[in-house]
Order: sequence, then C-alpha cells, then structure tokens
Amino acid sequence: MSTTVEESVLARLVTDAPHGVAIPVALGYSGRDPLAVTMTFPPEVSLHDEGVTWVFARNLLDEGLRAPAGAGDVHVWPLGPARTMVELRSPDGLALLEFGTSALRRFLFLTYAAVSAEAENQDLDMDGALAELLGETR
Repeated sequence: MSTTVEESVLARLVTDAPHGVAIPVALGYSGRDPLAVTMTFPPEVSLHDEGVTWVFARNLLDEGLRAPAGAGDVHVWPLGPARTMVELRSPDGLALLEFGTSALRRFLFLTYAAVSAEAENQDLDMDGALAELLGETR
C-alpha cells in the first residue's frame, strides 16, 4: 500500500459574492510526515500569483469534521452534516473555505489506510527532529 495520498477536491472560497468562488484544492498526505496533511491552492487564487501550500495536523482535520477544532492559524468546523469550514489565517489575511464533508472524509479514510493513527508515531525520531530544529549535531 502506498503511503502517499493525493486527492483533488473543489472548495468554495467564501467572498462578498453571493455564491463565493469555486477553487480546486489538492489535498496531500505522505507517510514520511505521518502527522500532517497539506492543502495546496493554485496560483490564480493567491495574492502573489504562486501556488500556496498549507501544512497542518491530520488529527486537526479529523477532529474538525465532528466539532470545532484548531487554536492557531488553521480552524476547522462542521457546518451541518454535509459541509465543513476551514479557516486559514496568515499575516496577509484570512481565507474561509467551504468543503464537502464527504470529500474530506474520503481523503482522511485513504490517509488512515496508508498509515493508521496507531502507527503514525512509531517511526518518528523525536530526538533527531528536535536536534535538527535546534541546529545540533548528534
């Protein structure tokens, strides 16, 4: 089984327009970083005409499908049974996106099939990662 999952989904960027703007979002997951998921947005919807990738915890997305979750730059919450909201905050501003919950559930199902929640911490070298962050050699 592959430990890489990529799914393309449509999201609705909430704007002042009555129906928002539909945008393609590439969802990604890799067993090399089993705690994280990515959301990549195309250049045409960014402020700097470059694709933008957000990286955040897989369990944040999972929890946000059932109840409001997030305490930092990424917040996720259900909007009824069929829609899920994702709020992304950066120094450049805020983006509010509406996703179909079923598309996000399918993506998460595939990520957990690739690397289970129980196995996601097994291969992490926490000491090595901390040493790398601190610029220490081992």
